[in-house]
Amino acid sequence: MILKQQIVNKMKKSILTLAAVIFISSTMFAQLRATDQTGINVFETPKTDVPFTGPKVDFGASISMPYMALVNTNNVTNQDPNKNTQALFKSSPNFALSMANLYLNSYLADGVTLNVTLYLASKHHNETWVKGGYVQFDKIPFIKSELLDNIMKYTTIKVGQMDVNYGDSHFRRSDGGNGMYNAFMDNYIMDEFATEIGAEADVNYNGLIGVVSVTDGNLNPSLAYIDTTQTSFKYSNGIHNPSWIAKIGYDKQLSDQFRFRLTGSVYYTAGALSNTLFGGDRTGSNYSAIMYNAAPGTTTAFGGRFNPGLSDQLTTFMGNLFLNYKPSDQLSIESFTTLESASGRTTAEPKNRNASQFATDLIFRFGKSQNLFIGGRYNTVTADVAAMTGTANSTTVQAPVPAFSIGINRVAISGGWYVTKNLLAKLEYVNQTYSGVPNVNYILNGYQFHGFSAEAVISF
Repeated sequence: MILKQQIVNKMKKSILTLAAVIFISSTMFAQLRATDQTGINVFETPKTDVPFTGPKVDFGASISMPYMALVNTNNVTNQDPNKNTQALFKSSPNFALSMANLYLNSYLADGVTLNVTLYLASKHHNETWVKGGYVQFDKIPFIKSELLDNIMKYTTIKVGQMDVNYGDSHFRRSDGGNGMYNAFMDNYIMDEFATEIGAEADVNYNGLIGVVSVTDGNLNPSLAYIDTTQTSFKYSNGIHNPSWIAKIGYDKQLSDQFRFRLTGSVYYTAGALSNTLFGGDRTGSNYSAIMYNAAPGTTTAFGGRFNPGLSDQLTTFMGNLFLNYKPSDQLSIESFTTLESASGRTTAEPKNRNASQFATDLIFRFGKSQNLFIGGRYNTVTADVAAMTGTANSTTVQAPVPAFSIGINRVAISGGWYVTKNLLAKLEYVNQTYSGVPNVNYILNGYQFHGFSAEAVISF
């Protein structure tokens, strides 16, 4: 009986210890944005003071499982994919490839947190890739300075390979397996997202926001010598330039019912071998089996998106307005609007081209824990497109395409249910059209797509 009681006491102690570890694990990473429903409408990471009890490691994961029923058409005459690489792939409703992320978060010291994220599987890269990793300093405990301690009460510093903090739209996008923050199936038509090596300082003082960041300006850095005597780099300035990012704004819960956030951002690089701010997503679009040809080697992972290809010199501005009104505990109304203007060129172009984007969302969240939502989005892009004689959208252009100004318009209506804070199911109808494309044998000539899609997302 004594032995039995000792075993029972040890089991009780083990259970209590395990419960304490789980509790600590669920609270110690409050400095990092939650990957579940509680991470919605979080922008720059808020300052929190979490007691440090020693170095610890936490794991998390996200997986998304999409279902596609989209139809696309264009004006290309010959729709035989074996004879015309501008003919469209004919799809049929089915599940698309699932995507998954893995998160490794470490609490290294008081106020010092490490995040490493891996893409386990995605449309663009089916194999595992490291998205990036950075150290976040909410405190600097290894430098004893009262002045520095006071500064760090309002400041967060990040160093490493991380999301470029240009604008606010990247805080509301789907990222591989994690679609928890996005009320819609996919991101903007012109998707401003990349991970670059650099450092960032965020300051939030009584609602006033300031962000300053410098990065290497490339998703995949190169040590190559830039020979400006070569035609392809004729207009580059011959050095590996940094990218400079700045943001200023105001974010305040003005009352128990109303939150207001307004920000303006700029991203600038004097020149780069391959800047990917508008094409840095290594996971791919959630709109599958559209805007590509069925011939071997002509698939694309970015259906529905547009990359203006400003890969050398780039200056782009973004303004964002976020409004959230909560008339009751069971209803929240939010709107998010984006205005963007970009100018830049490739290394082969002597003059800059322009691209602009407008997008606005209106979302109603309701239910006991606001676990249900319906929303609408309007997104439009206008951009100068360079003449093409080689390739475009991963397909060979069979006839030269002259320079033109493209117009792209998308309307999306969605609804969703957070079954738990870790499980989301959503359904969307989308219609996207293209205009201004020359009447030649080119896949985007008269192109449009529409239809329904659905997705289940699990994230913790």
